[in-house]
Amino acid sequence: MRFQYRYYGATSVDNGASSTIMRFAPDTLRPPTYFVADVNRRVPFREAMSALHDVVTADQRYQAPDKTAYKAWLAANEERLLAEFQARSSDLRARQAPILEELAAIRARKDKVLQPFHKAQSRFFSYLFLTNRDMWIVLDPVITVHPDRVFFECFSRDESSYASLSCDHEMFDHVGEFACGTTNIDYSDALYDEFQKIRDYKTTRLAIDPGGFQVTTADDPAFIEEKIDVPDAWVRGFLQVSSAMNLPARRLDLHPMDVHNFCHVLRRRRERAGPRSIRFVLAPGEPVRAVFEPWNVEVVCRRSVYRGGTAEEVRIWGRRRLLLLERLIPLAQGFTVHLMGNGMPSFWIADLPGMRFTLGLSGWVANDWSRAGSFDLLAPRGDVDDDSKSRVYAALAQRWFATADALAADTGLDRAAVERALTLYTQAGRVIYDLAHGVYRLRELARDPLPLDTLRFASAAEQDAAAIVALHALDEGPVEALPGGAVRLSGTARSGDRRYRTMLVLDADQRIADGACECNQFTQHRLRHGPCPHMLALRLVHARREAIA
Repeated sequence: MRFQYRYYGATSVDNGASSTIMRFAPDTLRPPTYFVADVNRRVPFREAMSALHDVVTADQRYQAPDKTAYKAWLAANEERLLAEFQARSSDLRARQAPILEELAAIRARKDKVLQPFHKAQSRFFSYLFLTNRDMWIVLDPVITVHPDRVFFECFSRDESSYASLSCDHEMFDHVGEFACGTTNIDYSDALYDEFQKIRDYKTTRLAIDPGGFQVTTADDPAFIEEKIDVPDAWVRGFLQVSSAMNLPARRLDLHPMDVHNFCHVLRRRRERAGPRSIRFVLAPGEPVRAVFEPWNVEVVCRRSVYRGGTAEEVRIWGRRRLLLLERLIPLAQGFTVHLMGNGMPSFWIADLPGMRFTLGLSGWVANDWSRAGSFDLLAPRGDVDDDSKSRVYAALAQRWFATADALAADTGLDRAAVERALTLYTQAGRVIYDLAHGVYRLRELARDPLPLDTLRFASAAEQDAAAIVALHALDEGPVEALPGGAVRLSGTARSGDRRYRTMLVLDADQRIADGACECNQFTQHRLRHGPCPHMLALRLVHARREAIA
């Protein structure tokens, strides 16, 4: 997918003895979006923006050794080394002769001596081929201005971490006129060093510059145009994050010192074998306990009591990404953690003065948001007519942010229809669920929204499920009512001569809470890669039967 930006000038930071002015250049090809105000909580803002930068540049995939510095040193000292070698050449040749004879004998005797080297060399070149093609793609952050807050969003380079910094308007002074909307901003690595110069005694101004929108001619030389071929995985990852935020989760409220202790354990130890996980031991009314494997180091969060109603254990991987929160710990008033399940995503929300910093982590680094996360398939699904979708979007556009209940009251639709419409818009990149505040927000990820008709099949699994239903290859079993409005579905899917018994649990909001199937996908991955086509077909048949009833 190609993204085209046009900035009027470049983003800059002017640092003086008494003031700092941050001018962000927005994309002038999008509807006018601007905001100008003074920051009244300067140090927390500096640290939060720096943490956002750490997420943008984060890449915890395996990195091959960088030999750039060695090659530069070798080039600078090549003549000296050559002169020393020539001076000692006769002595070296005499010492080299027996070694060469010994090596020749070894090669003649056994050809397998160099096999480990060749295998390592092959793995190294395979790594370069797979990663170097897009490892330098760092996309400009997305910024959204709303009537109550301004928030930045970004995605890590390895596509396994998502971050959102949400700033209340109360943390700004002298707020002038602003235009609500979403835009991309010109952002470079050089800005990070300038952010570090923000001080509490210096006036700091944040300016999402409206100047470019007032220029009447596109021939102005100040315009900078960029065209970036964005991998579909990046867009897909953003949409998966939005869908995963609205899934059922276990909520933990942690004291900042608890998160500090987590980082302390990770800083002091380096794992050499698996499992590399954190096992949360949750018991109602008792302190949260976190066991770091494989060392089995237990951290008891005595200041943080679990308020859930069921005792259970949840394990998460890719834990070293929690170090991205490290610089926020001294400023945080608390952390809220949402755990989706074993090997599932987790969201860590830092409560900062006037701000909320949300860090979304996929199941583990290699299981990034885009490739293996089909979390939009876990969300409520169903058919919604175009008129209902338009009414929901118009109501949200008027408010900019609202709960599903408020939109149901505005449109006169039932809550289930509103939820289904919001799910479709979320998967189209036009709406985002604000996990920190529990509301849906208008946020156009791209300048040209994806048409909803193209989202009929959000993945190959959904397309396979539709084919199963169309071929009448699913025999639906009894529907069992569960406490709290949940239901358990069962059925048998046919594929050639094979039959797969399938079970699905939908909660009161028609989201997939649990499931099981005899197919290979579920046997290998459970729900960590999303539901299998047989589960989706079972839900589709149930939804259609409920619609007819």
